[in-house]
Amino acid sequence: METASGFYDAYDFHPCYEINNVSKTLRRTSSPICTLLYIFLGFLSVITVCGNLLVIISIVYFKQLHTPSNYLIVSLAVTDLLVGIVVFPLSMSFSLSFCLHFRDLFCKIRDSFDVILSSTSISNLCCISVDRYYAVCHPLTYRSKINTSVVVIMILMSWGVSVLVAIGFVVAELNQEKCQENCFSDVVLQIAIAPIISFYLPVMIMLYIYLRIFLVAQRQTRSIQNAAKSGESVSNMERKATKTLAIVMGVFLMCWLPFFLCFSSQLFGGVSVPVYETLNWLALFNSMLNPFIYAFFYRWFRSAFKMIISGKIFQGGFPNTKLL
Repeated sequence: METASGFYDAYDFHPCYEINNVSKTLRRTSSPICTLLYIFLGFLSVITVCGNLLVIISIVYFKQLHTPSNYLIVSLAVTDLLVGIVVFPLSMSFSLSFCLHFRDLFCKIRDSFDVILSSTSISNLCCISVDRYYAVCHPLTYRSKINTSVVVIMILMSWGVSVLVAIGFVVAELNQEKCQENCFSDVVLQIAIAPIISFYLPVMIMLYIYLRIFLVAQRQTRSIQNAAKSGESVSNMERKATKTLAIVMGVFLMCWLPFFLCFSSQLFGGVSVPVYETLNWLALFNSMLNPFIYAFFYRWFRSAFKMIISGKIFQGGFPNTKLL
């Protein structure tokens, strides 16, 4: 999620641009650092696309993976796939530094896709945490509570809310361009309200849910320990549950929290463009990691990936394969 707010210093250094100090015009450069930067970001984009394609093909092809829970993962993978296909290339071609000087149509398109897909990705992660909550904490009623209809509603709400946030974000930016400095309400909408809906509220929900899951998992392992007297295996289960939850929330917060803290700090002073742009790329990096976090943890996904990469699925007759 990016913006060319007036709070930023438009003349900060960027490795792919140089500024004429007399005319204050911006010119692209082809420095070695810029070339290496584009190669690195292009590589991340390819990994993001390939990783999420593997997840989508696996769930669509193998009937064993046709479950409401996995439909949420498909929605997340589609969102992150579009981040790799659309947001990565647009952000490379029309960076924040460039758009501070030239607020053309492509910059507004870049901002819109960035806001919609980033918000949807976060919303999907929140929906997945709700699904995991019912699976772990209410296993007996899980199938009746989280069915295909409920999942479809959750997916539609994730996309719908994100589109509304993006519309409000763009409208506030357009109003800000018209009124220049006398538009405090639009700045508040753009910098304060949008992040609350897109990030802070989902994060609080996810933290609360994963804490509940962890506490319930601990209770369950203690019950097993008392019944089976198998302290070593239960201890391993607790460590695995703790590790999984720590990775899920840790990676998510590592990628997104710095960016949104920086984004929100605009109300209190200037923010360096290189810092802001770096944190934005770190946030987008989460779209590359999601397939590894939400898919590679499961053996059946790993089996599906091996069959796809080896080309076995092109031989036909494998949709009903029992994945181990």
